[in-house]
Amino acid sequence: MKLGLHLNDYSHLGEPQDMGPALARIARAAEDVGFARLSVTDHLWQISLIGEENEPMLEAYTTLAYLAGHTSTIELQPLVTAATYRAPGLLAKMVTTLDVLSGGRTWLALGQGWNEQEATGLGLPYDHHDGRYQRLEETVRICTQMWSDSDDPIVTEHFQLGQTLNEPRPVSRPRPRIMIGGGGELRTLKLVAQYADAMNVWGGEEAGQKITRLRERCAEVGRNPDEIEKTALFTFDVEGPDGVDGVLRELRRLHDAGFTTVYGWVPDLGSEAQLELIGSKVIPEVGSW
Repeated sequence: MKLGLHLNDYSHLGEPQDMGPALARIARAAEDVGFARLSVTDHLWQISLIGEENEPMLEAYTTLAYLAGHTSTIELQPLVTAATYRAPGLLAKMVTTLDVLSGGRTWLALGQGWNEQEATGLGLPYDHHDGRYQRLEETVRICTQMWSDSDDPIVTEHFQLGQTLNEPRPVSRPRPRIMIGGGGELRTLKLVAQYADAMNVWGGEEAGQKITRLRERCAEVGRNPDEIEKTALFTFDVEGPDGVDGVLRELRRLHDAGFTTVYGWVPDLGSEAQLELIGSKVIPEVGSW
């Protein structure tokens, strides 16, 4: 099993002038202790699950580009990009640029987006559920074409691109990997079956059911579900009441359910000490599973 470190709370990194150096230290420590991936949340205001909306939040792709310059091997991605926040052609160019400058270490990771308050607060597109789903599918199709040999126009219900020219080409071959996140068992998982290299869901008790439903969606479209990486998002609370043993129990549960990669956030992460604990007590154990 692989582990990814997920960053979704920047409130413990000090004053604005301290955030860059603190993030660089955390990213280097995550790479050094053995995390396979480093992801950041794609929100513009903090969400209520984590804190208050006026707490610090950094834009995802700017942050990933900065972290790419301070690391050399760890894979980089948002978890996950709200498909409505950036025009698909621009998003494909952003992911391509990050992939080129990081040496092929990035993913296109997409979801429908759900935070209406931040979207409307900052004047970003936000549609009804069906509309966001359609935009998600159209974004995947447009990005896929921009990473192909074709620069032909593409017209969808929501977008019109006159020429899908995209140079330089991505370093990743044949293209950056595509992850689709979200727990919708009918339409979202069908998109995973049709287009994605990986799925991502919340790693709660119902997580195993999502893999079962994914297999059903794959059967519907004629795809081998074993081609799709199953990933989950959880909390690595190694300093909580259950400590390292509790984290290992939850990771074992997810492994036994069929997940091969788990992304976790570390509560109150402000130093490298918690990452070193995970690197010494957790990563060596799960690496053998």
